[in-house]
Amino acid sequence: MESGEHMPDKIKFVSELARVAAPGATIIIVTWCHRDLSASEESLQPQEKELLNKICDAYFLPAWCSTADYVKLLESLSLQDIKAADWSQYVAPFWPAVIRSALTWKGLTSLLLRSGWKTIKGALAMPLMIQGYKKDLIKFAIITCRKPK
Repeated sequence: MESGEHMPDKIKFVSELARVAAPGATIIIVTWCHRDLSASEESLQPQEKELLNKICDAYFLPAWCSTADYVKLLESLSLQDIKAADWSQYVAPFWPAVIRSALTWKGLTSLLLRSGWKTIKGALAMPLMIQGYKKDLIKFAIITCRKPK
């Protein structure tokens, strides 16, 4: 759950999921993605890439892909019953809630006195996640498929 965004080689990641799944098993991928590109686009816009790069730097993540990219990878492995859904509307409210909880006296003192630089850097990047969701750039995807028997 929420691990695809941490995988630097998405092809290897998805291939390994398919390899270890038992015949007939369901594979579920829950991950952060960037928006799907339209038919006329070759890549994300420069400002979108810049925002994602800041987020990846803050959370020590490799480059992301889109939900459509995952679907293509699953199709290339002959997996069946591939379905994808965008759960962004359910997940996006998490980020402001975390910021609100961090802005309490207890949250601030814990963050500043007990956490290391990596945690503080991640906390400072939370507004970037909110911005990404608001711009419809960041997607929280669930993708399911079945390995043939």
